[in-house]
Amino acid sequence: MQRVEKEIARLIQEIDYDEVTKLFSTLSGGKRLRAKLILKIAPNHKDAPLLAAIVELIHGASLLHDDVIDDAMTRRGVVSVNASSGSKIAVMLGDILYSKAFTELVAFDKDVAQTVASSVTALSKGEMMDVKMAETFNSDEKLYLDMLYLKTATLIEAAAKASALLVGKDAEKHALYGRNLGLSFQIIDDILDITASEEVLGKPAMNDFVEGKCTLPYIYLYEELNTEDKERFVSFHAKEISKDDTLWIKEKMQEHKTIEKSFELAQKLSNEAQAAMSEDAELVLILETMIKRTF
Repeated sequence: MQRVEKEIARLIQEIDYDEVTKLFSTLSGGKRLRAKLILKIAPNHKDAPLLAAIVELIHGASLLHDDVIDDAMTRRGVVSVNASSGSKIAVMLGDILYSKAFTELVAFDKDVAQTVASSVTALSKGEMMDVKMAETFNSDEKLYLDMLYLKTATLIEAAAKASALLVGKDAEKHALYGRNLGLSFQIIDDILDITASEEVLGKPAMNDFVEGKCTLPYIYLYEELNTEDKERFVSFHAKEISKDDTLWIKEKMQEHKTIEKSFELAQKLSNEAQAAMSEDAELVLILETMIKRTF
């Protein structure tokens, strides 16, 4: 990962603007899941660290824009750029990171570059879908999973596929692995938003629902409720809800096992990815770690 961090630092330095360097230094690197995936699939390719750096810049740009859209004051426990420097600066910093990433991406083989570039279009479409879906209560599982794929899984899928293309491995198997890893990763995040404490999350528990996002546990709960309870449940959508109402939702989820049902889907997707990569112990380990993770 040191090679990737050096490439990221070089790319930021080449932008040649102190304000960008300063703001970028405030961003938390996070898990670097996409970069780690690229290095594990193409560990010995000379261009793998640069590809990983490009993908991480794209991911960072998407998070900057995401924080503006969500009015998020923190990101991974650190004050967000839009909170410290304003939304205009955050959007422009995101644009700069996107542009720099694409400037570097065009030097790669056409198939590799196109794989990553097309995922950014899908990612942006997913962001827009997420915003639109939050305007009303969504109970459509397929629609939610389609949005989740575009917004979250597509860049992980692209990282896996592009790095496989780089070294002549089976691109489609690696794409399936990345797609399912991304989906199951986000489903676990959705579960933790409900089950983990505010201290652990760094934000209030059940924050997704307050923001209008109906994740799988909520969708599955809606399917199980009677008409009267459905009306009560929908009335909470995109609002600050009382402790009593929060407790009611959690009790209903426990009664109908919607957390368990959501986890079962994440496990199913993870198992499919493991089957595709059964001969690669390191990639299987990433899945096993992800599915068991807690914050």
